[in-house]
Amino acid sequence: MVGKGTQDASKGRGAAEQRKAASTQDAPIDRPERIRNVALVGRSGAGKTMLAESLLAATGAITRLGSIEAGSTVSDADPSEINQQRSVTLAVLPLTVGEIKVNLLDTPGYADFIGEMRAGLRAADAALFVVSAVDGVDASTTALWAECERIGMPRAVVINRVDHPRARYDAVLAACRESFGAGVLPLYVPVPSGGAVTGLLGLLTGTVSDAVAGAAQRPATEAELVDSDAARATLIEGIIAESEDETLLDRYLGGETIARDTLTADLEIAVARGSFYPVLATSAETGVGLAELLELLTGAFPSPVQRALPTVTDLDGNPAGPLACDPAGPLVGEVVRTTIDSFLGRVCLVRIFSGTLREDSIVHLGGHGLTERGHQDHDSDERITHLQSPLGATLHPVPFCVAGDICALTRLTDAETGDTISDKENPLLVAAWEMPEPLMPVAVQGGTHSDDDALAKNLGKIVAVDPTLRVERNSETHQLVLWCMGEAHAEVVLDRLRAQGVRLETVEVITPLRETFARPAAARGRYVKQSGGHGQFGICEIEVEPLPRGGGFEFVNKIVGGVIPGHYVASVEKGVRAQMERGVGAGFPVVDIRVTLVGGKTHSVDSSDAAFQAAGALALREAAAASRIQLLEPVSLVTISVPDAYVGPVMTDLSTRRGHVTGTTAAADERTEISAEIPDAELLRYAIELRALTAGSGWFRRGYLRHEPVPADLVPAGASG
Repeated sequence: MVGKGTQDASKGRGAAEQRKAASTQDAPIDRPERIRNVALVGRSGAGKTMLAESLLAATGAITRLGSIEAGSTVSDADPSEINQQRSVTLAVLPLTVGEIKVNLLDTPGYADFIGEMRAGLRAADAALFVVSAVDGVDASTTALWAECERIGMPRAVVINRVDHPRARYDAVLAACRESFGAGVLPLYVPVPSGGAVTGLLGLLTGTVSDAVAGAAQRPATEAELVDSDAARATLIEGIIAESEDETLLDRYLGGETIARDTLTADLEIAVARGSFYPVLATSAETGVGLAELLELLTGAFPSPVQRALPTVTDLDGNPAGPLACDPAGPLVGEVVRTTIDSFLGRVCLVRIFSGTLREDSIVHLGGHGLTERGHQDHDSDERITHLQSPLGATLHPVPFCVAGDICALTRLTDAETGDTISDKENPLLVAAWEMPEPLMPVAVQGGTHSDDDALAKNLGKIVAVDPTLRVERNSETHQLVLWCMGEAHAEVVLDRLRAQGVRLETVEVITPLRETFARPAAARGRYVKQSGGHGQFGICEIEVEPLPRGGGFEFVNKIVGGVIPGHYVASVEKGVRAQMERGVGAGFPVVDIRVTLVGGKTHSVDSSDAAFQAAGALALREAAAASRIQLLEPVSLVTISVPDAYVGPVMTDLSTRRGHVTGTTAAADERTEISAEIPDAELLRYAIELRALTAGSGWFRRGYLRHEPVPADLVPAGASG
């Protein structure tokens, strides 16, 4: 890698602009060993999109650089991305270096779109962390590094934007090592000229690559070598520490000069297995480091055959044996992203793990395990009529896609994100990847009845493409609630619905309260109507008393002497239950009461089931008027995970939310888990506010605990309290 020379890896941006994009003409790769799948990850604003754009231009995949401001980059084709000027979706950007195809997976850096980022990691075999030389490392990037570490993902770091006037390369490198660990070491050091970084000095090669001169190489000067001695020694020691040759350390300590080829080979092995993390410096604007980065992607990152594949089961959940990245093996692929195109229908990005997907073949589509997100379990067989190779939003047809590669399928009927594609005769399911729980509710409604119909019709399409979205039709508040990851995510979802022709508006989310009796009461329900002929007659007397929280509902019959026949007793109970559902004060369901039927009257002709139902409902309303109705609000048990440094601010904030902290627990990676009981009304925007409090590093989960009385000063206007 670093010892093989870099001139051939990239001819520079100027030469690329003179070439016609070759990616639309190349035949598909037929060997997994020649594929690299690399996810670009990092905070929003680090420069991932423009770095990818520069790599595409440097390798001839595109003829000229696009612009984020103009909305002309290959990655950002979604209207929401153009409007917000940031990535909100996963984009696949293939480029070719020699005989190697590199699928760059440009992922969003904003926390609201973590589902797209995790889809990129699912499709990738390595992760390239892009860190801004201006802004440095933030807490969310550190958390993402730990996530990749848990799954054993090989990683490298690019310190981007080294050309910026406020770039702080040395400080950011130190921050990377502090945040990511001592195994993070630079392979090159920036070489300035006239106050600007114009090239990189290879610590193992001792040569300088000058980006201004089209990546031309020259020997490092004596002064440059002296300045880089300490970094070179640290790098060599780091490589030797990861070497499988146990004699190498003794030879090095004995004064032997270790051959560059030996160090390079050990370095590539360590990077591919995920135990060594090289650092490079780049500038998407000037081209600094692009040639070196391409060499790292092709020479050190693992091919799909070197990575473990997801576990698979049959449709009944039985283990189906380990997969191998073999083009001749059973077909197994996964839909990692779905979009809806007005002309092409559903466009699915698919990572093929095993086998070979061919055009005009019949495959099985299976999706299981996401019913709580609105994705009902489904199985179907479909013919692959359009097999495409993606370059951002641009597609061109290919005849096949082998294990390890990524393709796009169009005009599928039922495919959703997370679905497994397998052989029709041997249907399999890939274990689903972990998706974060959407915790910010947004209530929406159509402008008219026809808009409500259009909203219901198009929501299914939106849910199919976005597994981080959950749709709830609340039976108590009668609201349609979209559970989103945050404000930016909600904005994208609403924009997509409006793009389908749906006129909608957002409304305030109603917290589903309950009502109960604060003290005992007695009442009489009299429903008597006579208008000639057969009338209605039902009279009942009840006593109501509150039960402890969670007591539910009890109906006690204390009628003696048959004053009310047994079948009408059941009618009274039915009427009481119906009124409890409708509420007796603010219109919320009544809970935790005991209703005792103690008396009443009947009529031999006019009494009926309907009359006693009406009398029971009326009696409960009369009892409520004689008592005091108390509103109850839902309270959730919330577990909040934050870095230790943010525990104080988070605890202070909880006190303003009427939160009751029940405990704290030390967790791994210098984090603390805080357990608290918090009213649901205080959690409506907590997903956003916790992120702001913790610089994007905090997260929480919640579960319903119980209902508690609403404080008197918070009772809604017009409600009984």
